Amino acid sequence: MSPSRRLALAAAAFLAAAPALAGCAAGFDSIVEKPYSPTEAISLKTNRITIPQAFFLGPDSGGNLPAGGTTPLYLSLVNTAETADTLVGVTTEGLGTVKLANPIALPSNQGVFTGTPTPQLVVEGLSKSLHGGESFKVNLQFANAGSVALHVPVVTRSREFAAYPAVSGAVAPPAPKPTPSAATDAAGSGH
Repeated sequence: MSPSRRLALAAAAFLAAAPALAGCAAGFDSIVEKPYSPTEAISLKTNRITIPQAFFLGPDSGGNLPAGGTTPLYLSLVNTAETADTLVGVTTEGLGTVKLANPIALPSNQGVFTGTPTPQLVVEGLSKSLHGGESFKVNLQFANAGSVALHVPVVTRSREFAAYPAVSGAVAPPAPKPTPSAATDAAGSGH
């Protein structure tokens, strides 16, 4: 085989393997099929309300939130109107009932995060088990700006979301099963 033919075959093999190698470098808990960054994916501006971030906090990576459980809904909201507004209601389609203890005040030209110091929006009675990566339609009702609909993803409690409080009722990822040699070694070490 000629040197130029070998070089062409090596280049073709490298180009064919590059996408797979790039996916491996992203890590085991990354979502490579659906690129997503909650701070960039939403950035919705409508009715003088800007929503730069919105997500449901799901389970730890590899775990699940069981049907009937709860999950917080985190929103970053900016009221760009010259008068104050208020978030007075939130509903989801196909996920559960949103508990909003008190209306959320949105001063003019200020940002508000619904997760500090604790989540102010909690979805109760989940209609299905959540693993992370899902997306649900959310309808926000504002006193002045009216209704705003958006699709909100479920993110796993990992990477930059690991510091958020654990979700009650979450089911942890399954523990690795011991290999037969590890079980034999453990049994044999007691002698």
